[in-house]
Amino acid sequence: MTTSTRGAAKAPAVLVLEDGRIFRGRAYGAVGETFGEAVFSTGMTGYQETLTDPSYHRQVVVMTAPHVGNTGVNDEDPESRRIWVAGYVVRDPARVPSNWRSRRSLDEELRKQGVVGISGIDTRALTRHLRERGAMRVGIFSGNALPDDGTMLAEVRQAPEMKGADLSAEVATKETYVVPAIGTKKFTVAAVDLGIKGMTPHRMAERGIEVHVLPATATVEDVYAVNPDGVFFSNGPGDPSTADHPVSVMQSVLERGTPLFGICFGNQILGRALGFGTYKLKYGHRGINQPVQDRTTGKVEVTAHNHGFAVDAPLDRVSETPFGRAEVSHICLNDQVVEGLQLLDRPAFSVQYHPEAAAGPHDAAYLFDRFVSLMEGQRA
Repeated sequence: MTTSTRGAAKAPAVLVLEDGRIFRGRAYGAVGETFGEAVFSTGMTGYQETLTDPSYHRQVVVMTAPHVGNTGVNDEDPESRRIWVAGYVVRDPARVPSNWRSRRSLDEELRKQGVVGISGIDTRALTRHLRERGAMRVGIFSGNALPDDGTMLAEVRQAPEMKGADLSAEVATKETYVVPAIGTKKFTVAAVDLGIKGMTPHRMAERGIEVHVLPATATVEDVYAVNPDGVFFSNGPGDPSTADHPVSVMQSVLERGTPLFGICFGNQILGRALGFGTYKLKYGHRGINQPVQDRTTGKVEVTAHNHGFAVDAPLDRVSETPFGRAEVSHICLNDQVVEGLQLLDRPAFSVQYHPEAAAGPHDAAYLFDRFVSLMEGQRA
């Protein structure tokens, strides 16, 4: 990716999909070129959390909401140390941000971090195209000396695909750090960082949990060196079929019977650990308005998602696994995709979405309480 932080407002920009579809607009953020997987997010708000979610590494995010940047950028809402999206696509960016917490404009922040974007295109048409054709490679090119269309398309088709990509170690912490419990400490959790968002350990800390966040390369010995009451596997980017190391670590945790909770990528890791396969969705689930049913209670909740892969597990029966019986605990009501798993003979469960709700609704916050209940039961 090559970028410049000057001249974005006046520079022309072109978005080129690998199937040859082209959209022309204006540069937004940094000027230059970038490549990634084109995906769309249906959230009407929470763009700052989306941009800083490590699960979006190497993805070019198309915002379906037409107006983006209205509340600017603040210093409290980032979910990680930087913006992770490979590129950003909006229809009508805010000309002047307005919010009491705003410190700078979104355009300024994108330029500062070298994120190439495009504005002024028909994002509705682009989203409909991706829904029909599926997520695909894309390039954004901007500046006053753009290559010809054929050259740009050739460059897009040379970019790496998301299928087969092993990315979690690229976004995870390199050193272990600790998020202390808020109030009285009740439990210790070892959290394997595969692309964790900052709000996740905070939600656990609110419940009296001291969270030790470990690198994606952490071994079983590293996990148990913190003497955990529970083990957590986070969200993250990439193809779960490449994540052999986290799968091996999780299988060791399951063998020991330690309470276990996984979200998003962690759900896919649990699926693989139990012997299920994973597959790439046509265009994935991304946004903060996805309807999911908790089959254990019948409750329907509105949830925050960011995933392009899913677990291939049977919906109509309990499955026998090397770690006892397992069942699908949650499903997406839009397309019946597996959205959660639970073991019936060991204290382990996972969901495919983001219960930390940054950004998003708080319908799924009970899942952290469910994790606490598993640890309480194990201690008793």
